[in-house]
Amino acid sequence: MLQRGLLSDFSPAVMAETNAIVSAAAESDPSVRDLGGLLWCSIDNDDSRDLDQLTVAEPRSGGLTTVLVAVSDVDAMVKEGTALNGHARSNTTSVYTAAGVFPMLPEKLSTDLTSLGEGQLRLALVIELGVGADGMLAGGEVYRAVVRNQAKLAYNEVAAWLEGTAPAPPGLAAVPGLAAQLKLQDRAAQALRGLRHQHGALSLETLETRPVFEGDILSDLRPEEKNRAKQLIEDFMIAANSVTARTLDRKGFPSLRRVLRPPDRWDRIVELAARHGGRLGPVPNAPVLEKFLAEYRLADPEQFPDLSLAIVKLLGSGEYVVEPPGQRAEGHFGLAVRDYSHSTAPNRRFPDLITQRLLKAALAGRPPPYGIDELNRLARHCTEQEDNAAKVERQVQKSAAALLLASRIGERFDAIVTGASEKGTWVRIFQPPVEGKVVRGFEGLDVGDRVRVELVGTNVERGFIDFVRMTN
Repeated sequence: MLQRGLLSDFSPAVMAETNAIVSAAAESDPSVRDLGGLLWCSIDNDDSRDLDQLTVAEPRSGGLTTVLVAVSDVDAMVKEGTALNGHARSNTTSVYTAAGVFPMLPEKLSTDLTSLGEGQLRLALVIELGVGADGMLAGGEVYRAVVRNQAKLAYNEVAAWLEGTAPAPPGLAAVPGLAAQLKLQDRAAQALRGLRHQHGALSLETLETRPVFEGDILSDLRPEEKNRAKQLIEDFMIAANSVTARTLDRKGFPSLRRVLRPPDRWDRIVELAARHGGRLGPVPNAPVLEKFLAEYRLADPEQFPDLSLAIVKLLGSGEYVVEPPGQRAEGHFGLAVRDYSHSTAPNRRFPDLITQRLLKAALAGRPPPYGIDELNRLARHCTEQEDNAAKVERQVQKSAAALLLASRIGERFDAIVTGASEKGTWVRIFQPPVEGKVVRGFEGLDVGDRVRVELVGTNVERGFIDFVRMTN
């Protein structure tokens, strides 16, 4: 982290400010709505305690569903000019590694006083969405409120219940009316997702892994799979982030947008699609790519994640850019949305805290808290630090993978090429699903190619996993 310009520890000044905070923020402003009685719930990983958002839905006439997304009002406790804000502004994100989590804010805040924990009254910004039966968004509003999480739920158990393979989780079953509430949320989310994919949102699946420990010993890297509950939250967050961006534009405020530009290596994506019977055309086109992906996923679900991984690598990385009032920034190629901010995770991302401050100023009739030049500097800094955090996370993940493979030198594996440039050629083997560098025999390989490789070396400290390409 230090090599990448990230702070690995909180300073004494940060901890002094944190220790001086004795309770969660309260608000006497009469414009803050009391929504504590609604059936709010959180759905997150089993072990997550930094809960940024809650959701609830209400049926309306004509097939319309009102969805409310409550986002923790972190700005109420982390103010500009404080040491707390300085640390968050420096790192810009929490860093999640197999060796441990380095939160953007101290845990006293992120997992307690600014977390939307079960049973706790908390200040929030509420993003209200109208979702039609066809997935169209009808209007959108943002306001401040007090909320209370009625049930802390986990992705896997909610997904199993939604898909009919398991009974309702105890936390869900214990709250009267919550089961029907979540079914309503699921229908609205599926409608949103269906329409986005019609517009070209890409159905991509990649194998992300989580470390598995037996005591203090790393025993495995287990794939994390998408499921219906994760998709529900993802769909609501995308919609909420779009409403946030449009709200700031409507108020005449600048906004910090998250964009993914059309891919530079579209020609390689066209080539990969052609190998599997797809025809994409010479110009980047998200709906055409999504149509091919959906068809290939049905035709070959086992191989689909490998193709997805190759395309994700070729799409490149997103970045933060500023959209001044009245101007048009690029949209997000992968999500098929033009208006897109990051606003729903202020406990762990500084861009979301920036957006929260812009929103609160706009709602209160105050001028923007940031000028355009400062926002541009912050956009560049947040992009750089997010990239640095991702490199740290990958580096530690590689060290964990090297540790697992250290005893398997000489074994041979099937693999797919995940990177090919002047810096080198990388492949991912399938079990365990880890990446390494091809140090010999890489000539002519490109992203998406299938190869057979032999493991020839590992270096745990540096996270090196070295393969040679087999020719027979």
